[in-house]
Amino acid sequence: MTAHAASQAAAGAGTAKAPGFRRGVSSADWWIIGLLLAFFTLNFADKAAIGLAAPDLEKDLGLTAAQYGLMSSAFFWLFAAGAVVLALFFRRIGWRWSAAALMIAWVASMAPLTVPTTVGVVIASRMVLGFFEGPAHALCQSVVADRFPSERRAFAGAIVNAGSSVGPLVATPVLTWVIITWTWHAAFVVLVAVGAVWAVVWLVVTRREPGMGPRPAAPTAAEADPNGDIDVPLTSLLRTGSFWGLALLSFAGYLISSLKVSWLPSFLHDGMGYSRGTVGLLATLPYGLAIVVLLTAGLISGRMLKAGRSARAARGFLTMGYLCFAGVAMIAFTQVPPGGLQLALVVAAFSINSVAFSVAFAGAADFLPRRHRPGFFGCIIAAYSVAGIVAPWLLGVIVDAADTVSQGYADGFLVVGITICVFAVAGGLLLNPARSREVLLAETAKRRAASVEVAR
Repeated sequence: MTAHAASQAAAGAGTAKAPGFRRGVSSADWWIIGLLLAFFTLNFADKAAIGLAAPDLEKDLGLTAAQYGLMSSAFFWLFAAGAVVLALFFRRIGWRWSAAALMIAWVASMAPLTVPTTVGVVIASRMVLGFFEGPAHALCQSVVADRFPSERRAFAGAIVNAGSSVGPLVATPVLTWVIITWTWHAAFVVLVAVGAVWAVVWLVVTRREPGMGPRPAAPTAAEADPNGDIDVPLTSLLRTGSFWGLALLSFAGYLISSLKVSWLPSFLHDGMGYSRGTVGLLATLPYGLAIVVLLTAGLISGRMLKAGRSARAARGFLTMGYLCFAGVAMIAFTQVPPGGLQLALVVAAFSINSVAFSVAFAGAADFLPRRHRPGFFGCIIAAYSVAGIVAPWLLGVIVDAADTVSQGYADGFLVVGITICVFAVAGGLLLNPARSREVLLAETAKRRAASVEVAR
């Protein structure tokens, strides 16, 4: 297969590339993007499965809404730990084996749910699955940053992140039919089989692909880090406004993501009164629209940069606007009666969640040195995973405490909608890649001057 030019590294790639890469984006890059799209699709299909199985899980295991919410949140208990710990090994074994290992671990963690089980086994399975899914997003975005220049990175990342919608979009009707026809265990049989096939295909396709193996300890001149002139410790990066902006925007997006996969089917069934079969179709609507939103946002971001707009506008303000729209739509659907308008607002609110993980994340490459990427993104994932831990459980508590199930959902989503808007505005204002680069370069100069002074 053809390779990339070293000049792509200078255009914004975040990790080293093999020497001799040619200029431009090759067809091999798009094959890799397609496989990563499938990878992320499965990543979110298994998340959706637990939400689709919620009524049967609650019945079979005798769970209250709060207990189900707690069980759903178990997925995120080790999510951040996995994101940080496993990321440390990725550069050593390369993207090829990292992705394969994650998929094999996902398959193994879901296997216990293919047969009748207990609450303890379900919780343990979700915890292990969460640990190994923690670094999935960072891995995918690292591969994108390796292979695409800055002006095309947001769109390529958006394609991969579309898997967060494609997964449930495809899985929801299929797995709903499987669950209704057989049992909720059969849904995990399907996911295990598809995951195993993906791992085999990935290893075959990438066996000779340049840039997918272990990273060299020291990059060559042809592999220059575009942010190599920044020499500061990780703690300095974590003090930048852009870090906190990304963390807050991601937190707001993940509030939507975690509730969509854990509670949306139950809300449509118990809160809005739709049948299980109808829910299997309606629950796909936010995911279908989300693909359009995500790809459109990626294109808009890239065109804003080409038109000379700042990264702050193209990454931060754009993401803030999308998330605020979602928050307002969520607040609105809690205030209107059941019907077409409420359903339209529900679809709108749950269609905007992944923009923060593609458009906003793309801005980090403008100031983030290669060597700090695993730690930097690991810390952001740790921050936004808190949304996955708290939101599903807290919504269940609110539903149990309300006089009616419908009122419980209304109260819970009202709180979430307001929170999304607050975090989106704060995050959008803080994310300023150009300013962060200036601050980090100034600190680098001070540190070097201090080192020279000490040497004297």
